[in-house]
Order: sequence, then C-alpha cells, then structure tokens
Amino acid sequence: MYYFLIAAIIIAVDQLTKWLIVINLELYERVSVIGQFFEITSHRNTGAAFGILSGQRWFFVAITIVIVAGLIWYIRKAAHSGQRLAPLAYSLILGGALGNFIDRARMGEVIDFFKFRFQFDWFGQPIDYTYPIFNVADAAIFCGVVLAIIHVWRDREDEHVTKSTEDKGSEQA
Repeated sequence: MYYFLIAAIIIAVDQLTKWLIVINLELYERVSVIGQFFEITSHRNTGAAFGILSGQRWFFVAITIVIVAGLIWYIRKAAHSGQRLAPLAYSLILGGALGNFIDRARMGEVIDFFKFRFQFDWFGQPIDYTYPIFNVADAAIFCGVVLAIIHVWRDREDEHVTKSTEDKGSEQA
C-alpha cells in the first residue's frame, strides 16, 4: 500500500532534516532564510505541540504507540474500502507521529527548526507574533489533520445529500 510509503518518506525527510540541523547548527543558533520572517533555528522540545506537557517523555512514547496502531488499522480499513482522502490524511499523521516518536524515544526531546515571525500593523496597532518552532513531522501532522477534517466534512455532506434524496423518494411513494 502506497499510503505506508508516504509515511515512510515523511519519516525519512523528517529525520534527514533534523540530522542536518544537529550537525550544522549549535543549539539555539539561527540562520535567516527570509529576514526575520523565516529562520532556521536549532531548538529542542520535550513536550508536545507548543511545548505543552513538557518533560512527559514516556507518556508521549506510550500514547504514540497506541495512536500509531490505530492509524495503521484505519489506513488499511479506509484503503480497502476505496477511500483515498482519509488514508492519505492518516498516512501524513502516521509519518509525522513516527518522526517525532523516533526523537522522543532516542533522545527524550524533539528537534524543531522552522521559525516564523509575523510583524505588521493592524489598524495602527503593532503586531509581533512568533509562531512556535516546528519541524517536518509537525507540518505533516498538521496537513494530515486538515485533510482528515476535509474528509469528515465531505463525508457528512455526502451523507446529508443521500439522506435528503432518500427522504424525497419516500415522500413520493
């Protein structure tokens, strides 16, 4: 199943980019890509997204194992039923989850490096916001979640259309 190949590619790209960060940058060193807007920054995170539950390594290892098992089961089920968007979404989440799992299991922390800073005026009020630093695995998880939401939304729309058609058919009979 090529959905598992997608997950494997995400893991490989994630681990390669993290390795490049570790060998080329000192911790907290920054390299500007687009001024202060986009920087590559060597950062470590012992928590989940945005640093929540920092220091809970074994909790994340355990929960990831459960999530990965569920994702593998669901990808197989969805792919065999002919769905395309759902298994793609969950393969992105699987690849991202395993990419960060490898870091947590090996080192107790996740290597992050994409940093975006937004600076602009909003109706005369200066805005200066730095988005939490993230990595390829995090981006894959985010994209997978967005696709999963789209899948659920489309599924509900299809269900609503089918139900409406059935209701109209029973009213005419």
